[in-house]
Parts: sequence; C-alpha cells; structure tokens
Amino acid sequence: MASRRVDLTTAMWRKSSYSNGDGGDCVEVVDGLRGIVPVRDSKAPHGPALVFPAAAWSSFVTAVKDSGLPIT
Repeated sequence: MASRRVDLTTAMWRKSSYSNGDGGDCVEVVDGLRGIVPVRDSKAPHGPALVFPAAAWSSFVTAVKDSGLPIT
C-alpha cells in the first residue's frame, strides 16, 4: 500500500467524548475528511497523527461501543 501525506495544518480537531476531564488520556479526531480519520494524542498536538481508513475507524469505534474492546 502506498503512503501519502495528509495536510492537517488547518484541521479542526475534536476531543473524544470518552476522554477524561482533567486533560489526560485524550484522543482527538478530525471529522469530515473523505475516506480517512486522523487521530492524535491531545497531550502532543504538534506530534504525529495516525490516519486510519474511515471504514476501519468506524469498525473500531463500533467495537468499543459494543464492549468488544475495553475502555481504560
């Protein structure tokens, strides 16, 4: 699979509703990008982001919500 760069400099990041309120353990995502979902650690906003295919991210979120994966 070929790798490509995604420009996220103007992306609007949204903090996960499952993140805790004290600023730790936070995951942020970008909504609305065609076919991909960028994900990053909010404690490292200038660090790298992981970019997942939208279908894979959707399957992951569904598994977490259905208790297929533990939330710690």
